[in-house]
Amino acid sequence: MGRMNGTALIVGAMVVTVASLAYPVWSYADRSGTGQANLSASTVSTQWGPLSATDRDLLVKVRLAGLWELPAGQQALERAPTQAIKDCGDHLVVGHTDLDVRVRDVAAKLGVQLPNQPNEQQQGWLQELSAATGEEYERKFANLLRNAHGKVFSQIALVRHTTRNALVRQLASDANQTVLDHITMLEATGRVDFDAMANEAANGASSSPTGPPPPDGNLPPAAPPVQPSGDQNLTSSPSPAAPGAPPNTDRPAVGEGEPAPGATQ
Repeated sequence: MGRMNGTALIVGAMVVTVASLAYPVWSYADRSGTGQANLSASTVSTQWGPLSATDRDLLVKVRLAGLWELPAGQQALERAPTQAIKDCGDHLVVGHTDLDVRVRDVAAKLGVQLPNQPNEQQQGWLQELSAATGEEYERKFANLLRNAHGKVFSQIALVRHTTRNALVRQLASDANQTVLDHITMLEATGRVDFDAMANEAANGASSSPTGPPPPDGNLPPAAPPVQPSGDQNLTSSPSPAAPGAPPNTDRPAVGEGEPAPGATQ
C-alpha cells in the first residue's frame, strides 16, 4: 500500500508539473502585458476593419508632418538661394497639401482627433530654419527634413505591413509615395550629410549588424541574373522612373477607388 501511495504521489506531481508548463502556453494570448493583449486592448472596430493605436498614431504623424513641412516648403520657395532647394520646397508644399486632405478625410471617417499645430520639436526646427541664411540655411533645410522623412519612412512601412484597416492601409500607401518623393528631392540637393544620419542610427541601434563579411579587395564573381523561365505572358512593367528620380506621385483623388467596407488589400 505504501509503494502504491508513493507511486500515486509521483504521478500526481508529474501531472501538476505538466499542467503548470502547459498553462502559460494555452493562456499566453490572454495575459495582460503581452503584445497580443496590448493590441486587443487598444484596438476598436470600424466598418473598414480594426483600428489599432499604431494606426491612429500614423494619422497623427502624417498630420504633424504637414503642419511643419508645408510651411518649411513655403519658406524655401521664398528664401532659398538655389533652385535645388526651391524645387524641394515646391514638392513639400504640393505633397503635403494633398496628403493633408487625405489624412483629414480618413481621420474624420475613423473618429480620430488630429493636432492643429506642430509639436515642440517641429516648431524648434522651423525656428532654426528661420534664423539661418545662405549656405547654413540650405544645409539645415536639407538635413532636418531628410532626417525627419527617413525616420517616418520606416514607421509608415510598418503600418502598411501590419494594419487591418483598409483606410489606414491606403493612407500609408499614399504617405509612402509622398515621403519617398521628398527624400529623393532632398538628396538631390547634394546637402544631405549621410555620415551624420548613419552615425545617429548606429548609436540608437540595439543589436549587432549582420550581413556578408567586409570586402577583402578581390572582386567576387558576378551574381547571375534573376530571370523568369518559360514563355509567360507578362503584362506589367517596372516603375517608369529612372533610378534616383522622384517617383510618380499621381494618385486618385480622395474617395476614388476606395475599398468597400470590410475589403482587404
